Amino acid sequence: MLRKLQFILQSSANLNTSSSKTTTLTSQQSYHHTSCLKLIFSLPGAGRCRLSKVGAGRRPPPARVRVAVRLRPFVDGTAGENDTPCVRGLDSCSLEIANWRNHQETLKYQFDAFYGERSSQQDIYAGSVQPILRHLLEGQNASVLAYGPTGAGKTHTMLGSPEQPGVIPRALMDLLQLTREEGAEGRPWALSVTMSYLEIYQEKVLDLLEPSSGDLVIREDCRGNILIPGLTQKPITSFADFERHFLPASRNRTVGATRLNQRSSRSHAVLLVKVDQRERLAPFRQREGKLYLIDLAGSEDNRRTGNKGLRLKESGAINSSLFVLGKVVDALNQGLPRVPYRDSKLTRLLQDSLGGSAHSILIANIAPERRFYLDTVSALNFAARSKEVINRPFTNESLQLHVLAPVKLSQKELLGPSEAKRARGSEEEEIGSPEPPAAPASASQKLSPLQKLSSMDPAMLERLLSLDRLLGSQGSQGTPLLSTPRRERMVLMKTVEEKDLEIERLKMKQKELEAKVLAQETADPKEKENYSPTMLRPLARRTVTVAKPLKKAVVMPLQLIQEQAASPNAEIHILKKKGRKRKLESLDASEPEEKAEDCWELQISPELLAHGRQKILDLLNEGSARDLRSLQRIGQKKAQLIVGWRELHGPFSQVEDLERVEGISGKQMESFLKANILGLAAGQRCGPS
Repeated sequence: MLRKLQFILQSSANLNTSSSKTTTLTSQQSYHHTSCLKLIFSLPGAGRCRLSKVGAGRRPPPARVRVAVRLRPFVDGTAGENDTPCVRGLDSCSLEIANWRNHQETLKYQFDAFYGERSSQQDIYAGSVQPILRHLLEGQNASVLAYGPTGAGKTHTMLGSPEQPGVIPRALMDLLQLTREEGAEGRPWALSVTMSYLEIYQEKVLDLLEPSSGDLVIREDCRGNILIPGLTQKPITSFADFERHFLPASRNRTVGATRLNQRSSRSHAVLLVKVDQRERLAPFRQREGKLYLIDLAGSEDNRRTGNKGLRLKESGAINSSLFVLGKVVDALNQGLPRVPYRDSKLTRLLQDSLGGSAHSILIANIAPERRFYLDTVSALNFAARSKEVINRPFTNESLQLHVLAPVKLSQKELLGPSEAKRARGSEEEEIGSPEPPAAPASASQKLSPLQKLSSMDPAMLERLLSLDRLLGSQGSQGTPLLSTPRRERMVLMKTVEEKDLEIERLKMKQKELEAKVLAQETADPKEKENYSPTMLRPLARRTVTVAKPLKKAVVMPLQLIQEQAASPNAEIHILKKKGRKRKLESLDASEPEEKAEDCWELQISPELLAHGRQKILDLLNEGSARDLRSLQRIGQKKAQLIVGWRELHGPFSQVEDLERVEGISGKQMESFLKANILGLAAGQRCGPS
């Protein structure tokens, strides 16, 4: 809040000054970049440096994103005689650009470092990128982003050329050299390095090391770390290993030609280098540091690039992701509760780099030509907002369970206190009465600690001893099977005792079951012959279920049924057998054969149907809407329709007239009769009884 207040006061003061005075946009303590460091590099025109590892275990304070601006020189053939640059550097940290609203004023920007037209690749790497590599050996994350409009030199800054290698080859060369030195024999940590290479093309995450893997998903683990399942990881131990994987993968990146750039990057490229550390001694800690080297695609003005078709679609995806990137930066600066990381695959992947747990460096590339003026101002404004973002790096450290080598103890150390005392007493007796030495026993005849378990079941003890002798004969060099420390041996003995108790309990239960069976046999001697020998063997935990009595069907003579049906008060439904023909296809005959199949049909008394119809008709003519709702298939709406139709057309002459009511179809009328006629008739018959 204090910083915003100072900015407002300073801006209001600048409005009252003369037009020749420059306008200051931001003011912070500058980060003096280190230049003129000579490196000896294996590649032509490059050098090598030594990185020092800072003290581990210190948690660094919150660190903001550092921003460096690089001004590329004029491209050959674009600079005219009267073409002057629109950007001018003031010192190693600040620059100024003409104000497009008032050409007599200039806009002044201040960053952590500014590299002019004559700055080399080595100056940029040594001044901004090299200092953050040491954090990887502390188990912390770091990221380097190249940002800027199309044609500003982002890819050249990150990759470079064989004569002037960029940030990526220099960083990998130094990082591999440092890991070899820190992970050498005798050092406390063992280090390993892996690499992954991907691109974000039209909101699709593609693996450049394995292009056939398709679109990958971005996930977040329980600790908030961003990861990509299925992403290829290649272990590298030297710079030659890195080139063997990186150069073919770089040819898989999507590029295209526009009016401003013949090899314009059509996707965002991300090189992920992971450094794993394992401590060789206790407490066997693990550390993991990640280095993100990101070459962002440049924002494009389609009026100047002339994009059409696929190029226009690619440009839309690039501009959309960069727009979300700007929203993320604004949300972090304003302290909004929701940061739109998930609105784009790019920002989702950069969640650690912006507002996360990484030491981040943003290299903003700008062009000096006046035709790129608006793009340059936009890039500088984004860079000025980005350096206000605060990251909170921490050490990614965990403990691993390290398996210790087995310790060989003597037979005396394996014995308990009482057993050791008895052993010492036997030794004293042997010393007092010397005897001739016995012949040495073979490996299979050596005594085992199991022989001391006198309380064990003899059968189980014999099996364990035989297994011990078998293992000894197969090359165990006489080492007993259970040559374990006393604590583990006591646990084993306790387990054996519990098993013995379980066996005794089962034996007692078996005896109880056998006694019950014998008692049943003596109580019912008649059924003794029906028992088989297998029934005498009781089964453990067997539950006996009593079968429910089956329902009996009463079959009445057909004549009696016909007599009851002929009576006037009878209510009997008769099931009659009815033949039905079914066509069968014969294998030999051409015509299908017909075979009669028996089925049953329900026949209801005609008087019962007539009574049901009459009762429904009376209810339709005399019943109210409430009475009609008591019928099946009749609701409130249909009851009102029936009452209204009866008031207009008079009473129903037959039940089938219900079909004439508007809103009731013939099928509904038939289902209504089937649902109501039997129930009403049965209720009428059963009422007097």
